[in-house]
Amino acid sequence: MAGLSPEEAAGKAALFAAAEARFHPDRQTRRWFVPGRIEVAGKHTDYAGGQSLVCAAERGICVVAAAVPEPFIRAVDLRAAAGAREVVLPIGAHSLPQDQPHWAEYAAAVHERLQRNYPGALRGVEIALASDLPRAAGLSSSSALTIAVFVALLGFSDCGRSPNFSAVRSEIELIEYLGCVENGQTFQGAAGMPLEGGAGVGTFGGSEDHAAICLSQPGRLAQFQFCPARLQEYVPMPHDWVFAVASSGIHAEKTGPARDSYNRASLAARTVLETWREFAGRPVASLGEAVRSGAETCERIRKTLRASRQAEFSAEELGDRFEHFVFESEQVVPRVAAAFRTKDFAALGQAMDASQTQAERLLKNQTAETVFLARMARSLGAIAASSFGAGFGGSVWAVVLRSDAHAFLEAWRVDYSRRFPGAASEAEFFTTNAGPGMLEISPSCDIFPAAQTIYAPRHLHK
Repeated sequence: MAGLSPEEAAGKAALFAAAEARFHPDRQTRRWFVPGRIEVAGKHTDYAGGQSLVCAAERGICVVAAAVPEPFIRAVDLRAAAGAREVVLPIGAHSLPQDQPHWAEYAAAVHERLQRNYPGALRGVEIALASDLPRAAGLSSSSALTIAVFVALLGFSDCGRSPNFSAVRSEIELIEYLGCVENGQTFQGAAGMPLEGGAGVGTFGGSEDHAAICLSQPGRLAQFQFCPARLQEYVPMPHDWVFAVASSGIHAEKTGPARDSYNRASLAARTVLETWREFAGRPVASLGEAVRSGAETCERIRKTLRASRQAEFSAEELGDRFEHFVFESEQVVPRVAAAFRTKDFAALGQAMDASQTQAERLLKNQTAETVFLARMARSLGAIAASSFGAGFGGSVWAVVLRSDAHAFLEAWRVDYSRRFPGAASEAEFFTTNAGPGMLEISPSCDIFPAAQTIYAPRHLHK
């Protein structure tokens, strides 16, 4: 499969075969590969208008879907336990039926949003999902699931005939819309046609995950700026470098207990912006916009926060949240991109060590397991290492020389098992290249970047 290593391509072929087996050979199906993602740098920056550096992982969800004549959506997760494998959503319903598995919330959020934005356009669809992506592990399995259901529903719908279809006019606007599907916000792009929001999945996130999943390119990292989203550049990853990934085994479900902690970090950034807006007496689109207006503005924000009195957050909490955002978005991301571009071992290691320390000290989204994994990776000789994703569990990446990857991964796994045997029983250790973004695979096995096939060509690149 285009952009994947031979081993990963073989694994995806097996997953697609398992998903296809759900359908009669005569059924007309469509197939997509929706990857997870690695957040290389940019912890909790996107929803505040910051920068991030990301890539797709080679692991992800293989999606096979077919139309059905009945007015319902049936999604089957082939990896789920028998009692939680199937979700059935009647078209026209605006609430999740009772006794559905946990992951049904993501499918229901997409179903509800498309019904809201494209009334009467959905048609019956059966979806089979086969995944090798660790769940609730910081690799954005939840956003990948959301997007997987989205492309399957859209692929068999009449949404393209709706006047609202032209509200999303480019691939960049697509990722912003997908972020709104998940966080529940109303979307309004350059066309000025709002697509009304809904409940979403209850997280106050941005569109970083969706950008990485949809627009990544194999062998490259992508640097984005958000609010609004903008692709800044693609940065080549050195061919002899590879990502080693350790999912800690500490799950961070966006719809579970970690959601409140994640949302608190988002709300703190929002409160910083609102405090500054009130003091400045003028509209500012995002915290990133305020920070990039100059060093003098940053100093004025600091003074404003020291004097602030908020019911939800102390002045110290808001100050820490602001300092983390400025450091991560405006210093770490550019430094890390430059280090990959120039293959600077020392600069990359120093930048990510500082990023990890500030996440522990200021963002406070780390666990003992992720701290240990990052420290141990460096002790074992990794060029750089960092936790990534929402935090409060999740995963750690390490950049290592490809020739050293197997030995490094085994030593990392052994050390973690000794220190955290309970969590290690749920952990996964693997390597991945910077992979391709979401793909559609035609019946003739032609492969297309799926973000380019979702909307008619006349809507692209305007």
